[in-house]
Amino acid sequence: MKRVVVGLSGGVDSSVAAYLLQQQGYEVIGLFMKNWHDDSVTISNECPWLEDSNDALLVAEKLGIPFQTVDLSEEYKEKIVDYMFNEYEKGRTPNPDVLCNREIKFDVFMKIALSLGADYVATGHYCQKSEIEVDGKTVYQLIAGNDINKDQSYFLCQLSQEQLSKALFPIGALTKPEVRKIAAEMELVTAEKKDSQGLCFIGKVRLPEFLQQKLQPKEGKIVQIDKNDPIYNVEKPAELSLEEDLKIEAQKLHYLPTMGKIMGKHQGAHYFTVGQRKGLNVGGTTDPLFVIATDVETNTIYTGLTSSHPGLFKKALFVGESEVHWVREDLKLNAGEKMEVMARIRYRQPLQKATLHQFEDGMYVHFEEPQSAITEGQFVAWYLENELVGSGVIS
Repeated sequence: MKRVVVGLSGGVDSSVAAYLLQQQGYEVIGLFMKNWHDDSVTISNECPWLEDSNDALLVAEKLGIPFQTVDLSEEYKEKIVDYMFNEYEKGRTPNPDVLCNREIKFDVFMKIALSLGADYVATGHYCQKSEIEVDGKTVYQLIAGNDINKDQSYFLCQLSQEQLSKALFPIGALTKPEVRKIAAEMELVTAEKKDSQGLCFIGKVRLPEFLQQKLQPKEGKIVQIDKNDPIYNVEKPAELSLEEDLKIEAQKLHYLPTMGKIMGKHQGAHYFTVGQRKGLNVGGTTDPLFVIATDVETNTIYTGLTSSHPGLFKKALFVGESEVHWVREDLKLNAGEKMEVMARIRYRQPLQKATLHQFEDGMYVHFEEPQSAITEGQFVAWYLENELVGSGVIS
């Protein structure tokens, strides 16, 4: 009998995952991860981990499976919290959920599970896994979840073949309503529980307060750039190589405070992210202002009117060589090669047509349509049909 450790989060998805594995004849063990918790920045009682661990325990009791809590706050702090501060300090916008899966759930947590004699680790993610044979070797595929509205393959875009080989996703073929229905039929306490939002580890958190613990607030200017600014009329030289052309398409525009009019003040450029419109607190404009760039060196935020401002759009992005990751290592591109894919630059985004171009020092992802708010530090993931084959950090 194969043994599976399920990460019970106290939510409905992992509860049903545990139940389904039990039905499939696995020996199931429930583990709840206690993660970094700082009361000073969570919004009171919105997401107390005690309530979640209690719900996880009740589900385990109902299913009659062994249950324990593991405290991973040390590893969390080191691998996720510190990484977030470092990224924000550099003016990038990290994605803690992707990291959390790579570094915690399918690494630290997986090692604990394997030390308990488990053959697999299961989670309540909406994605699927299948396997094929390539040159006589088993290759694991990461497939999108059947529920298109809920597909979470993006969050697992940094997993390796080794991690996938030991992973199970029992609810990946179901839709959310089907999952809730099973939980209700089984009378699981989590059946009606609403989905948790926010960072994977702090529950609902006020990001600026969280960041202020390490990054001191400092006042800076909010500058508005006109959509007809000459910076958007880039004349490309005629005789460009493909790489040079892509480099121009992907490059960051360099704004100066003198290029626009000052609209107001802010408390620190690193609290803002490209594409953001809330929290600027600038009134008196005909249309909403969107952040088009931040500069942590000069502590300036650049904004533009409306979501169609040219400062928000680019057709290409670059991923440095050390940050290119292939889930399907057998499909890896060599320098000079290219691949037609479907890609997304954020979790909820519909897939976009794109071409990967691999060079010595990294990869360009060139989109058919200009993309809004390509954000440094976030992950781009690429797919062949419904299979996620690779990803990288936008640089």
